[in-house]
Amino acid sequence: MIHLWVRAEQRPNEERVALTPEGAAELLRAGIRVTVEESSVRAIPIDGYVAAGCEIAPENSWPEAPAEAIIFGIKELPEDGTPLPHRHILFGHAYKGQPAGRILLQRFKAGGGTLYDLESLVDESGRRVAAFGYWAGYAGAAVALKCWAAQSRGAICGPVSTYPGKEALLAELRAELSAPLPRALVIGALGRVGTGASDLCDAVGVEVTRWDMAETASGGPFPEVLAHEIFLNCILARPGCPVFVPASAKTDPRALRVIGDIACDPTSDFSPIKVYDHVTDWQEPALRVHDAPPLDVTAIDNLPSLLPVESSEDYAAQLLPSLLALEALDQGVWGRAKAEFDRHIATV
Repeated sequence: MIHLWVRAEQRPNEERVALTPEGAAELLRAGIRVTVEESSVRAIPIDGYVAAGCEIAPENSWPEAPAEAIIFGIKELPEDGTPLPHRHILFGHAYKGQPAGRILLQRFKAGGGTLYDLESLVDESGRRVAAFGYWAGYAGAAVALKCWAAQSRGAICGPVSTYPGKEALLAELRAELSAPLPRALVIGALGRVGTGASDLCDAVGVEVTRWDMAETASGGPFPEVLAHEIFLNCILARPGCPVFVPASAKTDPRALRVIGDIACDPTSDFSPIKVYDHVTDWQEPALRVHDAPPLDVTAIDNLPSLLPVESSEDYAAQLLPSLLALEALDQGVWGRAKAEFDRHIATV
């Protein structure tokens, strides 16, 4: 029997979960054993999992889970260097040369475990079967606009926190923004992330220029980026990705005031934004990379957790069909994810 162990998230400001009580009930009906850890932060209460019939385990007890259990979470594990003997499902961020990713792979090699990276769960065409992208784009655009609003007050954006729902976020944002509103350029506008970013801008009356592959096929340079007050990068960095914001943008003539790097991969060699080199966080969402005129970068790598209930429910619904196929771990999406892991672990 497959045993899925849903761990509590241990990263600060992370309230999401990738399995709802309704989804857990479906897994149980399919003959999959489900254990859910208690959590002091999870946006969806434990009561629903109890009612669904899940086994309940203490918070953060996953290292002592049975050897056959598949440990299921969203964000990274505590960086304590311990070997990882279990099979894990999570966002590993380990396959594009990130230093922390290589350390994670070394821990799997030391423990003999396996990583089924959520980014590597793809269908036959290579498209991810589930993504938080829409809500990452939605929240990322909101934080970028909060940075612009703070600039207009002569300040820098202060801490951000979770919202009970998108209407609360929109109400707060509308109260902060003042005319004239900025113009935003969204790259990757036809994808999940770009659609979310564009929808947020539309909801608060910000004019959006939508670019996708056709508009960026020339490879650059792209002076239009500097001609907009807000730039929202919604595409993942890959080999051959053009540079949208060169290092010279800090001092070039520009209307650009805020960069929202929603894809948020500044340590990748392929990053298309060359004016910063580390992520920002909830306490300090804006990184000022130039003064007079100001240029702020916001690059938070768990943006969907600003709206933890909506993003959890959306993602969990997308992922559930794949979880129901866990009995066939050597096939389909799971087989492809395992092959990707094997390819990368061989280089460690």
